[in-house]
Amino acid sequence: MALLQVEQLGKSYATQDKVLKGIDFTAASGEFVSIIGPSGAGKSTLLRCINRMVEISEGEIIFDGAHVSTLSKKALRKLRTNIGMVFQHYNLVPRLTVIENVLHGRFGYKSTLQGVFNRFTEEEKEHAFFLLNKLGIAEHAYKRCDQLSGGQQQRVGIARALIQEPKLILCDEPIASLDPKASRVIMEYLKGITSELGITCLVNLHQVEVACQYSDRIIGLNKGEVVFSGTPMELSEVQIARIYGTELRELISV
Repeated sequence: MALLQVEQLGKSYATQDKVLKGIDFTAASGEFVSIIGPSGAGKSTLLRCINRMVEISEGEIIFDGAHVSTLSKKALRKLRTNIGMVFQHYNLVPRLTVIENVLHGRFGYKSTLQGVFNRFTEEEKEHAFFLLNKLGIAEHAYKRCDQLSGGQQQRVGIARALIQEPKLILCDEPIASLDPKASRVIMEYLKGITSELGITCLVNLHQVEVACQYSDRIIGLNKGEVVFSGTPMELSEVQIARIYGTELRELISV
């Protein structure tokens, strides 16, 4: 059975047309899925509906057997410990150290008092260092995050998501703010670690060639609708044109 099932998902805001319309797809355990599409296609909204950072308007999201839209606040908090998130602009606390930011990923497992006083076990601290070593930034553990490059900060964000020991990671444009070299490093780490740990990964991307290189499957969105779902080998120029429409000429010329 799929780890994640999205069924006829729709999202509307009061002042807008539907942002998402009838979205259907599944993701299996350990699968690496890229979501591509032009700006405004609904990619970020889709990810935020999955962990209910945004409330859905219609349809169903079933994660690990749980109907996400019907969960109480307490049940949703528990569910979110199994869903990590990586952000375009890192979403770190700049004045805190790398290790402190990574350990913040454990807050979902803590009581309010434990969270306030940053009470982490030795096992959690060892796991944090294990992940930083995996991501090649262990030597920066005690540096403030604002002393790191963008690529290094994004690796901190990935470590923070991984320390939750999630079954699913949602990555919202994780390389959009990075240069090509740093982008390649981030994608290699994301693909390698999630594959090694058997974690499902959903990644929003603008770059078609990056999606083709790293994905098991690609979902193409246009104007809030799925217009392509298949393997990288199945993604033809005709399909790319359907996804990006009038942006295709600009895309090819970049």
